[in-house]
Amino acid sequence: MERENFQAIEKKWQNYWEKNKSFKVKTDPSKKKFYCLEMFPYPSGKIHMGHVRNYTIGDVLARFKSLQGYNVLHPMGWESFGMPAENAAKLNNLDPKDWTEKNITVMKSQLEKLGLSIDWDREISTCSPDYYKHQQKFFLELYDKGLVYRKEK
Repeated sequence: MERENFQAIEKKWQNYWEKNKSFKVKTDPSKKKFYCLEMFPYPSGKIHMGHVRNYTIGDVLARFKSLQGYNVLHPMGWESFGMPAENAAKLNNLDPKDWTEKNITVMKSQLEKLGLSIDWDREISTCSPDYYKHQQKFFLELYDKGLVYRKEK
């Protein structure tokens, strides 16, 4: 009996999904909408089995809802802003921006190989100015309305 070449099969379907934008959210107003969002991973360098478990569960749910006829939005993002990234970069004598962007590239590549039904056109990173400018604007609106304060507890 001939053995299947699973790597070739995976590559074939992953190329098909990418070429046909199979996981891009469809805008069919006659269908109900379903939003599937797992936690954003911290781009620490490489994925581990906890990531695989978490994103596989979300993938199963997104595919199930798609088969039920929903417009499924299944995006991905990176929790990549703040002290953890800076501290990790310092430990490795690297620039935090370079460290974080390199890790995002590595982890994204690994997640793509899993063949998850993620709409990568919707990918965001919390360390991107395109993302955090909205948080800053919101904070300033709260500040202007006197809703931001500092006090000791």
